[in-house]
Amino acid sequence: MKKKMVFIAVVLTCLILAACGKNKEEVNSNKSDNELQKFDIMLDWYPNAVHSYLYTAIEKGYFEEEGLKINIRFPANTTDPINLAATGDIDLGISYQPDVIAARAEGVSVKSVAAIVRNPLNHIVFLKDSDIKRPKDLEGKTVGWPGIPVNEPLVKTIVESDGGNMSKVKMTDIGFELNTAIASKRVDAVSGAFINHEVPVLASEGIETNHFNPVDYGVPSYYELLFVTNDDTWKRKEDEIRAFWRAASKGYEFMKDHPDEALDILLKNQDAENFPLNEEVEKKSLTELLPRMEAENEAFGSQSEDLWEEVIQWLAETKYIQDEPDKKELFVNIVE
Repeated sequence: MKKKMVFIAVVLTCLILAACGKNKEEVNSNKSDNELQKFDIMLDWYPNAVHSYLYTAIEKGYFEEEGLKINIRFPANTTDPINLAATGDIDLGISYQPDVIAARAEGVSVKSVAAIVRNPLNHIVFLKDSDIKRPKDLEGKTVGWPGIPVNEPLVKTIVESDGGNMSKVKMTDIGFELNTAIASKRVDAVSGAFINHEVPVLASEGIETNHFNPVDYGVPSYYELLFVTNDDTWKRKEDEIRAFWRAASKGYEFMKDHPDEALDILLKNQDAENFPLNEEVEKKSLTELLPRMEAENEAFGSQSEDLWEEVIQWLAETKYIQDEPDKKELFVNIVE
């Protein structure tokens, strides 16, 4: 009889625990369906290594912990993230510091809320066996670029800082066929190629390259990638944006400590149809990216007023912008 009572007690305990578990699951399910705030972001391009922390934060539930349901969108062209952030069609978009400055100079009320990559990934890339050894050697050469306007002042600054004459450099818009154009020697060099993507992709195809880092030739160490929103969205959704960044930062910390696992998560979320990823290329990319995503006394996401001023001055001097926007309107620091 005693054994029977013990058995009954165990069964009842299991049933109670199962019921509690079911209730907890139902609560979580209801929270997911009814309580999470939808939050739209747009990447700068298709998923790749630089977005690993975002997919990690989704996988690990960090955004849900902050009450957010993240909807990731991809751009049809490179201007979509800043344009759609400006119109409020998305909450945050990944864009570029010079583009934010240019937009604000034209009266568009966009602002940066966090810096993702702290210095330029965009380098001038050319074949290793080329006779280009220094920026001045670009005189008489054709430089391909992807139609993104900031490449013109960037090339101009690099060439002229080395004593070259920019009027002797031919710039030609090659769209996003950067690797094809340089591999086929249709152009002598390309601007707009990222050191963490195009360069390792070319290397994986057996094509050796060299490159000029713009920071070594007079270009400010501008933020390559950052999250942007508009003034109205910031006013209405400041709490959600700060919550987003807390979760994204947790994803970044996990990615930094467990890069292989973070890349595995990314690879599971790649857009294999439109932008298939090469695992080895993405590993090299992340190795290149991690030292650029934070620095001594500069936490992931933080922004410097001095750097914003420096980049504004560079863009004004190169005539990329006609009017200088107020740097205080260009960014907010949400790093806690």
